[in-house]
Amino acid sequence: MSDGKTRDQAGDDDQRNDDDGQQQDDDTSQSDDAGADEDDAKRKPSIFKKPLFWIILIAVVAALVIGGTLYYLHARQYESTDDAFVDTHIVRISAQSPGRLVEVANLDNRHVQPGRLLAVIEPSGPAAQLAEAQANVVQSEAQVQQALAQVSAAIANRDQAAAAARVPLAQAEKARADLARYEALLRIDPAAVAGQQLDQARAQARATAADAAAARRQVDAADAQVTVATRQVKSAEAVVGARKAQVSQANTTVGDLRIKAPVAGQVVNRQVNLGSYVQAGTQLLAIVPDTMWVTANFKETQLTLMRRGQPVAIKVDAYPDIEFVGHVDSIQRGAGQAFALLPPQNATGNYVKVVQRVPVRILFDVGGDRPDPRRYPIGPGMSVVPTVKVR
Repeated sequence: MSDGKTRDQAGDDDQRNDDDGQQQDDDTSQSDDAGADEDDAKRKPSIFKKPLFWIILIAVVAALVIGGTLYYLHARQYESTDDAFVDTHIVRISAQSPGRLVEVANLDNRHVQPGRLLAVIEPSGPAAQLAEAQANVVQSEAQVQQALAQVSAAIANRDQAAAAARVPLAQAEKARADLARYEALLRIDPAAVAGQQLDQARAQARATAADAAAARRQVDAADAQVTVATRQVKSAEAVVGARKAQVSQANTTVGDLRIKAPVAGQVVNRQVNLGSYVQAGTQLLAIVPDTMWVTANFKETQLTLMRRGQPVAIKVDAYPDIEFVGHVDSIQRGAGQAFALLPPQNATGNYVKVVQRVPVRILFDVGGDRPDPRRYPIGPGMSVVPTVKVR
């Protein structure tokens, strides 16, 4: 038994010795490999020492510098903003007279030309007023004719009075001449004219002079009647003018019952239907005119080189692939906040400077090969991005 145990222990010791030797061999092999790697690393040159690296780096940096410079030189020629919208003067059509709508044109989102009939209000009261005004005109014209007839009668009476006055005037002239002759004879020879004859001549002269004066007064009265009749004609003609003005007003009122398009554009925002009752001032619909522009709110620091007439490239968000062409029409004299309903009060101790926005109006250019904005459904409020060439 003791010999067997001894042999077993001896075998175990041999096995352990073999394992230790194998481990030492492995450690030696690994140390040899690490040393070889360190030698290879020492022999391999660094990437920063390679000329190709520096050539590529210099080329990339040069390309970036050149590209950045070109981009800056190009970008400094333009000023752009995304705070811009299509704008126009929307025409809001309202009723001028109250009444019921008996006709409403079905023109929603349709283009109309000036004078196109849009709606008709029932012509009840205004039509009666027009007929009454026309009748008044006829009546006043008849009064004018009557006044003219009175003038003719007054002229005839004056002519008759003037004719009747010729006899007394002639008699008065004869009596005056006879009296003058008798008085001349009396001065030459007192015995040539009897006193009774001289008295009769004087009495005859006075009587005929009175008759002549009466005749003259009748002629003057007839002239006054002519003047009065002429003034009555003018008064009647003034009444005719007033009545015709009433007819014109009534025609205007009746014309207001037929609502027509004042400008060319697209009908939008219709708010009434057939049979609706409207009051004076009630909005019926609106028209977006064909003439539109862009209101761009540029920063005040972007206006240094901006001038009227400079070309503008316009991008509408709805049509990103189409570039419209325009030009600067005008620059508002004042920032937008100055015209706000409640302007800011900057006279405070906690003031903070903020770059303000200034509205700039940009008009579309049409003609030639330029895209025509009227051919696209572009309307007020749509977002655009204008780019102004300032250099």
